[in-house]
Amino acid sequence: MIAAQDRKLALWNIGVAYIAFLIGTLCGLLQVFIRNDALQLPSWLDYYQILTAHGVLLALIYTAFFIFAFFITGMSKSIGSFGPKVRLFSWIGFAVTTAGTVLATIMIVSGEASVLYTFYAPLKASGWYYVALALYVVGTWITSFALVGHYIVWKKKNKGQLSPLFAFMTITTIALWIIAGLGVVATVLFQYIPWAFGMVDTINVELSRSLFWYFGHPLVYFWLLPAYMAWYVVVPKLLGAKVFSDSLARLSFVLFILFSIPVGFHHQLTEPGISNFWKFLQVCLTFMVIIPSLMTAFSMFATFEIAGRKKGGKGLFGWFTKLPWKDVRFTSIFIAMAFFIPGGAGGIINASFQLNEVVHNTLWIVGHFHITVGTPVAMTFMGLTFWMIPYLTGRKFTKSMQKLGFIQVITWAIGMLLMSTSQHILGLLGAPRRTAYSGYNNHPSALEWFDGILTNHVTMAIGGSILFLSAMILIYIVVMSMFISPKAVREEDFVEFPMAESDKENTPKWLENWWIWIGIAFVLIIIAYAIPLSGMIHHAPPGSEGFRTW
Repeated sequence: MIAAQDRKLALWNIGVAYIAFLIGTLCGLLQVFIRNDALQLPSWLDYYQILTAHGVLLALIYTAFFIFAFFITGMSKSIGSFGPKVRLFSWIGFAVTTAGTVLATIMIVSGEASVLYTFYAPLKASGWYYVALALYVVGTWITSFALVGHYIVWKKKNKGQLSPLFAFMTITTIALWIIAGLGVVATVLFQYIPWAFGMVDTINVELSRSLFWYFGHPLVYFWLLPAYMAWYVVVPKLLGAKVFSDSLARLSFVLFILFSIPVGFHHQLTEPGISNFWKFLQVCLTFMVIIPSLMTAFSMFATFEIAGRKKGGKGLFGWFTKLPWKDVRFTSIFIAMAFFIPGGAGGIINASFQLNEVVHNTLWIVGHFHITVGTPVAMTFMGLTFWMIPYLTGRKFTKSMQKLGFIQVITWAIGMLLMSTSQHILGLLGAPRRTAYSGYNNHPSALEWFDGILTNHVTMAIGGSILFLSAMILIYIVVMSMFISPKAVREEDFVEFPMAESDKENTPKWLENWWIWIGIAFVLIIIAYAIPLSGMIHHAPPGSEGFRTW
């Protein structure tokens, strides 16, 4: 069991994460009914308020707080309890991030920031909303540097040794997060805040969007890499196996640093002002991210087969039946992995110029990020929740909670399958994203969106309702695990952190030479961004004034 102060820090992060999760999923439920013309909001509440709250609270707040809880727990477990300075700065980071979260939520709920998750200019929120975003990022950076400091202390005490795999992966993810955050901090501090507070009259829209997507795409990997950490480190332990290959795991994470940051232009393929060459270059780098993803898939299924055959699995697929399907911690993560297969295929489509022309700004995109972030990431976090909170609180994860866990992950999978599939098909039929209900004067194309089974907003609403039911079951499990479930007394009742052994004997030490990988990452970033961004600055158009469309 980790130190009491570290447990408290992790639990506070989890608590904030699930408060955001509760509000965010409620907003999601409201959206699917509004799009189906089955619900009218009160006059004081607008569709775009709840759309903004849904995106911000789930994509930014829930994920970040849960990820840092996971990092704090795993780092304390793998390389020892935090020192006083690390703990102090972790609490400061938590406080600053929470302050930014509360301020941003107030601005959204009060109707001062209905600019959606992407906060594209020239939509203009209250200046305090952008201050809140800055506080959020800076707060996560403070916690990140505290964790890096803890890692450095361990490295000094263990000179010449490779760090444990969990610690290595944590630092890799933090490095990606800090480098990616430079873009959003730059645009918020030097563009949005002066513009929103009236210090300047206009904003360079193209530059602001480019800096946002410099941050926006690696943000996806800030969500995904902790899920991959669980796949690499936690799953083998649940299977009674070792990590398949320590060096493969480390190399895959290094490749994510190199290829997930300089690719933001593939989100801007339909925008003018960026030459085709730079778009093409970043699309090529985008496809390079497939390599570490396939390496991860190979490693996982190799681990499954090795573990299954050790337990007596025969024939081509006999190993599959020997996996621990009765353990909700494993089953939830396996379902998450399975969903990532169609999710990854959809990402290839989104990054392909010609195919992107068909799906850009349609419900296809919404279906895509729900089947990637909303399922592989979220369901992995759910699988971690089932044991991480009992591990931190010292409470039992009872058989009844195990059964509820199965109900929760199955309903989440069914709800997401219904909602995401209908969103993909509706997108192919041209249904737009970021809009409330509209029949477009009964245009024949719009009428197609309300006919059929999967090509129906009703199916999307049914899926969303099942997802909300699943979310409420999860909140119940969280509350029980944190406050109500009986304390473990017998040794067999204590829940442990399932961290698999990783053989580092044959792992090259240069894989942990951060100067090499961060240096190469910045070189790739300069190649991909220096010329186009300088062009946007030196040949900037007059700029745009702010607009409030709500």
